[in-house]
Amino acid sequence: MSLNPPLADWRERHVWIVGASSGIGAALAAALHERGARVTVSARRLDALQALERQHPGLRPIALDVTDAAALEASVERLFSSNPPDLVCYCAGHYEPGGARELSLRGWEQHRAVNLDAAVALSLAVLRPMRARGHGHLSLVSSVAGHRGLPNALAYGTTKAALTHFSEALHLELAPLGVGISVVTPGFVETPMTAVNDFRMPAVITPAQAAQAILAGWARGRFMIDFPRRFTFWLDLLRCLPYAWYFPLVRRLTRR
Repeated sequence: MSLNPPLADWRERHVWIVGASSGIGAALAAALHERGARVTVSARRLDALQALERQHPGLRPIALDVTDAAALEASVERLFSSNPPDLVCYCAGHYEPGGARELSLRGWEQHRAVNLDAAVALSLAVLRPMRARGHGHLSLVSSVAGHRGLPNALAYGTTKAALTHFSEALHLELAPLGVGISVVTPGFVETPMTAVNDFRMPAVITPAQAAQAILAGWARGRFMIDFPRRFTFWLDLLRCLPYAWYFPLVRRLTRR
């Protein structure tokens, strides 16, 4: 059952990827461009966007710091007043591994600013014109780390859990109005963010593989796009366990 209008034919569709300088965002921009979409890419690092544009001529780079609320609002207004995107995907993220012993208030604020506050600000800004038109799709990249509490991802997992909850509430409200809402919850992907991990990452995939999984999810009209299934299947099972089973099992599985 499709929970969103399926998106499979990208020819001449306008897509805005926010957080496209590397990793999943860059791979997704490249894959959409290859399928004929008109792709606008945003990130703080204009040099990285320009390098991506040289590899895929026709991409439109717009430098943007997602934590700058005024700049974010101005970019949304400029794009939607001239050439409204059919789909907006928020891929920006911040990740530092650690638990309560390592986490500082400053570190928490950095996670919240990028993973949650900026995502909410972008969502509210783009959903106003989408709701007025009765058309459009907003996709937010969260993480399986937000499914349940996990060690070594205290700030990251908490902010991603909030983003998934936010996406669910948006879908309940906006899907009946014709606006698509999806949330992407990847497992481990080889990106600059995960390069800091000092542990084995099970079922790790490349950004290109992640991009293909996201495109497949949009084509099927899925709400939650989780991958790779050989990993996320087990995380889904863990979500169903009572705490009396969940806590000892996860402690055992993540013991170093």
